[in-house]
Amino acid sequence: MATEKINMPQLGESVTEGTISSWLVAVGDKVNKYDPIAEVMTDKVNAEVPSSFTGVIKELAANEGDTLQVGDLMGYIETEEGSDPGTTDAEPEKEKQPAANQEQEASSDTSMKKRYSPAVMRLAQENDIDLQQVEGTGKGGRITRKDIEKLITSGQKPGHAAAESKKTVQEKAKEPEKSSESQPAAKAGDIEIPVSGVRKAIAQNMVKSTTEIPHAWMAVEADVTDLVSYRNKLKDEFKQNEGYSLTFFAFFVKAVAQALKEFPQLNSTWAGDKIIQHKAINLSIAVAKDNELFVPVIKNADEKSIKGIARDINDLAARARAGKLTSEDMQGGTFTVNNTGSFGSVQSMGVINHPQAAILQVESIVKRPVIINDMFAARDMVNLCLSLDHRVLDGLIVGQFLARVKEITENINAETTKVY
Repeated sequence: MATEKINMPQLGESVTEGTISSWLVAVGDKVNKYDPIAEVMTDKVNAEVPSSFTGVIKELAANEGDTLQVGDLMGYIETEEGSDPGTTDAEPEKEKQPAANQEQEASSDTSMKKRYSPAVMRLAQENDIDLQQVEGTGKGGRITRKDIEKLITSGQKPGHAAAESKKTVQEKAKEPEKSSESQPAAKAGDIEIPVSGVRKAIAQNMVKSTTEIPHAWMAVEADVTDLVSYRNKLKDEFKQNEGYSLTFFAFFVKAVAQALKEFPQLNSTWAGDKIIQHKAINLSIAVAKDNELFVPVIKNADEKSIKGIARDINDLAARARAGKLTSEDMQGGTFTVNNTGSFGSVQSMGVINHPQAAILQVESIVKRPVIINDMFAARDMVNLCLSLDHRVLDGLIVGQFLARVKEITENINAETTKVY
């Protein structure tokens, strides 16, 4: 028998850590190679971690809710072939000891006490908790995120009272109040909803985006009357022939892809001392599933027809709702197009999908009276709202890009545009 390590895998491009949402196995379970052993959440995707070996789960070194860096130890599996040079003779002897002794050793084991996950360290720092004074309930005395959250809820923070006693009245008077304004307390009848899973990842990514990226905004209004008429004539036949819908959004995604070929500056990423201008035009789109939001990617959108883009939109949305998106589906996005119009929104300012340089919000198409040749006419109008990273882009180039998207969408009709 050989003992192999189970480590946190790389679940996507630029992904550096993952949070264990749930273990799908327990100690003693027999698993085959490629069987899923844990569900892990990252800021990119929720994914199942497959086993790299066939064998029996020997130890789970991390708890549900723990955040681990890529490569960190998740557990051990005992395989049926080969030998493990790292296994000592002491381990089999432990198995021969009486069960009571084993229990005593487990309760007194503190070998993991000072191994803190990033999530635990972050919570402790944010809430002024001295981890040296915390009793961990995890394996080997390890402090889990749930241990810290329990302390925060109870209001009993080890080390907090001692730190307070060292401050003079004058010092405390100068400090801002840490009261319910920063961490409101629930009142009778309120519902407390723990922030976890995808919602937590979204929150962390949004904070990173707004903290690191200097946002600026710009918007144009486009007359898409011909586009609406063209699509409405095609939609029923298209649905019958292809089996999926021809949406307005597919036309806008194609227009953005075309404009990005002409203005590649917007298809860029800030990289510290340089700007990376991407060759591939991979468009991220927002897809909702219940209260979760995913941002899968349409790869090489500029090379696809409107039909192909519509197929990708339908496929990615269906897999998101079924919980079948993979890390590959979420990787490589270079620019985001968001269909905020599907909610009836007419104007919004999107938060840039870090580390991209821009996001375009396609708002709701609204029929409005417009003056044409000094006469009123009913026209289908849409706002195109763009958020930009001002480190990478300036108003001139963004204005030219938006003007081009406007021009393309305003001239979509049966004569100029082929869906297939």
